[in-house]
Amino acid sequence: ASAACNQGLLREATDRYIAAQSTGSLSWLAPVLADNATYLENGRTLPGWRSNSSLATASPQRIDRSHSIFDLTQCASFTDLIITDAAAPRVIGAQLWLGPDSGRLTKIDRVVTTPGDWLFNATGTLHYALGEDWGAIPVAQRDSRAAIQAAADAYLDVFKNASVAVPWGSPCARLEGGAYTGRGLPSDTCNLGVIQSYDMPNRRYVIDESVGVVSVLLEFGSIGNAPDSHEFRVEHGKLRFIHTMT
Repeated sequence: ASAACNQGLLREATDRYIAAQSTGSLSWLAPVLADNATYLENGRTLPGWRSNSSLATASPQRIDRSHSIFDLTQCASFTDLIITDAAAPRVIGAQLWLGPDSGRLTKIDRVVTTPGDWLFNATGTLHYALGEDWGAIPVAQRDSRAAIQAAADAYLDVFKNASVAVPWGSPCARLEGGAYTGRGLPSDTCNLGVIQSYDMPNRRYVIDESVGVVSVLLEFGSIGNAPDSHEFRVEHGKLRFIHTMT
């Protein structure tokens, strides 16, 4: 981990981001926000985001599940929020980037999915996510950052090149929007075929070795380069869980 990355500040910034979303008040972020912080929503930079973005205009909503990982090498976090409120359900993935020198948020990069998006079903997403174990991995069994990213890249690369060797785990379950491949069986597999010959470009990674997880924000080639979040849980070098929102 970088000596310049303060884990306490990174966690505080992440907690404040979650509070801003749940209360609908951007004031929670003010103490940890750099003056020139950039904000991306669904792949687009929004210059006036402090008054005109889904985060700035959020209504107070109960967050049904909040899940965060912390990358102390890059001083970044990723948070997945599931909101099933019938009035405005949404599933949101956000990478938060902290300036190691200032200790303030310099970039918020969010994928926000709502009804009408690919396989969107917040209630289904919540149900299946709650049944999975994304907890800490014993130190002796942890994979390296490189191995975790390589497993994710292999999965994303197979969309372009079917000959790529993907480290499929067994069991493995894929949660795509609200659709789930897992059946709770040892034979569960994520190797169910993908749409071929498409790039998955513009990948941004946040990696937490302590839980074997990598967040990849990217453009999903087979759906018109739609903004997308893939989150992978890797155990013993192999894919165990895959979550996607597009």
